[in-house]
This record gives sequence, structure tokens and C-alpha cells, in this order.
Amino acid sequence: MLLYQSTWPEIEQFLQRSRTVVIPIGSNEQHGPTGLLGTDWMCPEIIANEAQKAGDILIAPTFNIGMAQHHLGFPGTISLRPSTFMAAIADWVHSLAAHGFEKIFFLNGHGGNIASIEAAFSEIYAEASFARRKAGFALKLCNWWDLEGIAELANEQFPVGHGIHATPSEIAVTQWAYPDAIKSAYFSPQIANWGPIREALDFRARHPDGRMGSDPSLASPEKGGQLVMTAARSLVQTVDAFSEEPTPG
Repeated sequence: MLLYQSTWPEIEQFLQRSRTVVIPIGSNEQHGPTGLLGTDWMCPEIIANEAQKAGDILIAPTFNIGMAQHHLGFPGTISLRPSTFMAAIADWVHSLAAHGFEKIFFLNGHGGNIASIEAAFSEIYAEASFARRKAGFALKLCNWWDLEGIAELANEQFPVGHGIHATPSEIAVTQWAYPDAIKSAYFSPQIANWGPIREALDFRARHPDGRMGSDPSLASPEKGGQLVMTAARSLVQTVDAFSEEPTPG
């Protein structure tokens, strides 16, 4: 069930049978010469939308701008400051909790978001802790590539050249969902170099085409479909298990 395609009475009715909601969250940033700028928010959205076809899961609108300051050397990247990002997460959480949602699940698609999402959770819980009251809801972060079966499948599909940014696995997921948007390019070197992540101009100098340790040419829609179906099945199971946890007081 998609929240943005539902009416408020439908959401009110959903709350009578479930207090769980899934929020795809990612980033709009460069993904090398062939990766779509929306890759990091598209991947969790694609997986979540597929999962809700098989399970009674409510999917919130995608939180599609993240913490991507280190990619601002590439045109098209849009980033929030960590403080802005954390404040926005808190507002999303409090809005949903005010309606009665008790389990709020963030399906993440951008590694650069992790530290700030976890810090946002700590800030939100701290509000209740310092006020000596129960929060009344639980928050969970899950990266789509950490869903059961994904690491093993990606290692099988891409034994070399997977890397950590503009990876063939994430490119493959978007190719499966958007075959008309598949791009091609010549890569040199074929597998990109590695290096630290600091500020934007340093990143652009170290990684001139935007890739990190990856060979996106290994991606295919077929491999993407396998990843999506595996991730969607695992997401249903993971969300169901989260929903069954004791309700926060």
C-alpha cells in the first residue's frame, strides 16, 4: 500500500490493522558516468514498492535528498547538511507518530546517510529520555544491501569490480526498473580506484569520473531483477519481524 496514493480514511483504516510504516530514504547524487543521479533513493523505493505487492506493508513517500556534500563537485547532486537532514527526519517521525504509527522503518540506499540517520534516532529518543517519558514508537534503520541474501547474490553476480560507489548492483536495480534510462560509457580504468571521502573538491580530484572501486559495465537488468526480488522478499520478512516486536510504551 502506497501512502501517497491513499486517502486519509484509507490510512486511518490501515492503522486499525498495522502500526508500521516503511520510509525509503536515499540521496540525489552523482553515480559515475552511467549511474542515474537518483540511484540511491530509487533503489530503496523500487524494492519497497515491489515488497508491498506481496505483503500488507505501508510505504511512505521517498525521502530522496540526503547527506551527499562530498559529491557536490559533480553537477546534479543535491545535498542537505547533516543538521538539516537530522531535523527533517525528526519531523517525519513525529508526524507519523502523531497519527499512531509505532514502528517506523527506514530503508536506506546511501551509505553517507547512515551516521546522520543513527544520530537523528539518538536525538529523537533523547527528547523522551530527558523528559522522563516513553517515546511510544520504535525506529529501525536497514540498508537495502544488508537485507538477507543480497550480499551473497551480489558477490556471486559481481565477484570483482563491485566497489562501494556507483556499484554494478545498484546500477542493475535501476536498469531493471527503468530500462529506457540505461546509459553506456567508456571506463578508464575499467575498475575505479579507491580513496578516502572528505570534502567535494578533494573527492572530485581523487575520483574524476565519480566511481569508487567499481565497474558499472557489469550491471544488467536481469541481474537487477534478481536483486530486487531477493530484497523484496527479505524486506517483507524483516518488516513483519519488526512489527511483531513488543510495542513501545
